[in-house]
Amino acid sequence: MKLILLGPPGAGKGTQSQLISEKCGIPQLSTGDMLRAAVKAGSPVGLKAKAIMAAGGLVPDDVVVGIIAERIAEPDCKKGFILDGFPRTLPQAASLDQLLKSKGLHLDTVIELKVDDTILASRIEKRASETLAAGGTVRADDNADALKTRLMAYYRETSPLTGYYFAHGLLKAVDGMAPIADVTRQIDDVLGLIRAG
Repeated sequence: MKLILLGPPGAGKGTQSQLISEKCGIPQLSTGDMLRAAVKAGSPVGLKAKAIMAAGGLVPDDVVVGIIAERIAEPDCKKGFILDGFPRTLPQAASLDQLLKSKGLHLDTVIELKVDDTILASRIEKRASETLAAGGTVRADDNADALKTRLMAYYRETSPLTGYYFAHGLLKAVDGMAPIADVTRQIDDVLGLIRAG
C-alpha cells in the first residue's frame, strides 16, 4: 500500500499517517527525516544535500527524489509506505510518478483531509497549548501568523495536487474536521481496512 496524505497544515496528516503506519505495518516517510538520515549516512545523495543545506539553499527536487528512491528500496518499504511532505508541487508529483514507474511501482491512493481554514487556527493553537502542557517543545510555526503564511504556500503550491491526483483516479476525500477517531474510520473505509464484524 503506497499512499500520500494531502491537506493544509494542521489538517491532521501526521496523526493519521502514524495510525495507518501502525495498523498496516508500513513506514511513514517524512522528507525532512529522510534528508537528515541520508546526510547522516553519508550516501552520495546525502552528501549532495548536505552541501546544499550548508550553503543555506533549498534541496532541489532531483536530490529529494534521489533520497526517496534510496529510502523506498529499503526492506521495511516492501509492503508499502506513506509519503509525508512530498510531493508538494506538480513537478514533484510528476517526478514521483517517474520514480515509482522506474521501479515497477505505483501509488494506490491519495487521501485528502478536507478542512475548514477558519477552524485550523484554533486547532493549531490547541496543539501548541497541549504540547506545552505535556512538557514538550512547541513547533516554531505553530502560531496564527505562521499558519497564514503556510496556508498561502499550501494553496499556491500544493493544493493543485488534488486536481492532478483526481485526474489520475487516485484521490479520495475525507472530512478532516471530524473527531480523530471518525477521520480514522473514514480512512480505514477508503483503504478497505474496515472488516465486517
